[in-house]
Amino acid sequence: MNQKKQGFKEKQSENGRFKQEKKAAIKKGKCKCRAFGECGGCQMLDLPYTDQLLLKEKTVKKLLKPYVKLEGIIGMSQPEHYRNKVNAAFTHDRQGRALSGVYKEGTHYIIPIEECLLESQKADEIIGSVRQLLPSFKIKTYDEDTGYGLLRHVMVRVGHITGQIMVVLVLSSPVMPSKNNFVKALLKLHPDITTIVVNVNDRKTSMVLGDKEQVIYGKGYIEDVLCGLTFKISPRSFYQVNHVQTEKLYGKAIEYAGLTGNEMVLDAYCGIGTIGMVAAKAAKQVVGVELNRDAVRDAVVNARKNGIKNIDFYQKDAGDFMRQMADQGTEVDTVFMDPPRSGSDEVFLDSLVALRPKRVVYVSCNAETLARDLGYLTKHGYRAVKGVCVDMFPFTVHVETVALLSLISVLPKLVVTMYVEADCIYLQK
Repeated sequence: MNQKKQGFKEKQSENGRFKQEKKAAIKKGKCKCRAFGECGGCQMLDLPYTDQLLLKEKTVKKLLKPYVKLEGIIGMSQPEHYRNKVNAAFTHDRQGRALSGVYKEGTHYIIPIEECLLESQKADEIIGSVRQLLPSFKIKTYDEDTGYGLLRHVMVRVGHITGQIMVVLVLSSPVMPSKNNFVKALLKLHPDITTIVVNVNDRKTSMVLGDKEQVIYGKGYIEDVLCGLTFKISPRSFYQVNHVQTEKLYGKAIEYAGLTGNEMVLDAYCGIGTIGMVAAKAAKQVVGVELNRDAVRDAVVNARKNGIKNIDFYQKDAGDFMRQMADQGTEVDTVFMDPPRSGSDEVFLDSLVALRPKRVVYVSCNAETLARDLGYLTKHGYRAVKGVCVDMFPFTVHVETVALLSLISVLPKLVVTMYVEADCIYLQK
């Protein structure tokens, strides 16, 4: 068999690895959700939670074995109803009755769901109330095929610590009939709602939120407390959906960084600045870089809100920014990187290697791209020291991993001084 065919077979085997291991680990029993196997949200719902953790740890260990030894996996004591952000798509049946739920995996067919094992129970209750109120206000749900109807989605965000609640009504048009009375009716059922926002999405798109927003009740945002810091959360803000595990994840990241108060820290892919602001409490100076302008704006507000003065944010491409720092001779002790599922591209990794931070703390939501990037970095002057999994998404196949990389010690550069004496040239080291 030639190398090309052998490589293809190995790739096929790798892609099917997780499915095979899952199948081998499944224990038959009564499923907790009637939509299991259809919506694609809970791929591991039919596994006991301890088995889920073992399977995730085994899968990541196998991927990272060539580079680093895992310390284990950090699970949850209560793994149900952890999602503090819930999106419900709306449609209707043949009789015109409103339905809400999630898209069937790989389609735009909506599976009606009233309660989800992953989602905040309070959020599900509010979505159910919205659904029940629609007929009284003659609000029609949106039809993707015809483009007719008003209500497309409802998004609910719940502050885990503060208890503040945001409801976002995603409409196909900015005109909502009797919106003031609708707000009163919804608040009567759920007086703990703190803000309601209308978001207008008038395009044929798979994106939930549109660009236009109108606050119809409250401030238009909520706040929550994470790792002792207060964060402003607007409809489009990125904020981790599992509060309990996020604190464990960030705690491990800070622990791996080994900050002493004297370090210059770079938070690449900083988003709204969560990891950077947590690190700022233990570092001398932190710089956050993020390409998304809205996220940078939120980061600046959050830093000011928390009185953090030793952090600065820049709206730039992280790879370009690091390359500029390297060219200017800026010394960075620690880099935190939390890339998207696709991992980091080679331009970013080249810039990271050029910058030569003493430590890199890599937070990954995809073990396959983490393994790929560790392979690159370990060939370019770094050693993977340790890693740990954090189960941010129970009942799904997804898992977060934190890995620590350290710059391999090299002989210090020799300082060579040249001087001339008579007709001889001497080199002094």
